[in-house]
Amino acid sequence: MKQSHPQAERARDGAPDGRTERGRQTREKIADAMLSLLDEGETQFPADRVAERAGVSRRLVFHHFADMAQLQDTAIARRLDQLAAQIQPLPTDGPREARVAALVEQRARVLEWITPSRRTMMRIERPSERVEEAVRHVMDFARRRLADVFAVELDRLPGERRTDLLNGLDAVTTWGAWYHWRGSGLDPQAARRTMETTVHALLAVTDRQDDR
Repeated sequence: MKQSHPQAERARDGAPDGRTERGRQTREKIADAMLSLLDEGETQFPADRVAERAGVSRRLVFHHFADMAQLQDTAIARRLDQLAAQIQPLPTDGPREARVAALVEQRARVLEWITPSRRTMMRIERPSERVEEAVRHVMDFARRRLADVFAVELDRLPGERRTDLLNGLDAVTTWGAWYHWRGSGLDPQAARRTMETTVHALLAVTDRQDDR
């Protein structure tokens, strides 16, 4: 009886062989090298510099990536995946105090972590459509999360007023507000308190709605 080669069986079963796994690890190492430069404020990524940081040859960089633009897209997509991994489910019912605290803790932690690369991305000219689409996806997800966490309060308001409140909550819990507070001299703890106070103040309008 003809014997199957183990590597052929793994390929047939969809399991990665050693070469495929090593290739994946190398691509991640190269993408992480670019991210480390991004976190340090670099906006130009020469292949030689990325290769040196990754501990690989320049030739290997272009073996795994068609060009530096593709590598940049891959690296930023990897950072967004890392961001998504830090986002855990939040409570959608129970006391408002607990829901606000849980949301703010998560947002403050994630926004502080992403600040170095986010600041650098602001200086990169013409980000690719893939990156812009990924960023929009993250922001849309964050807005939907707000609507879920504060559905009880939002649903007390009619039409446009509900949308206005959601817009306000979105504005003070995304990176733009965090960057403003941190750039104004607030340390992370003070910025977190400011976010929490602002969210409570915005939600208080729904209590007045109940009094009508």
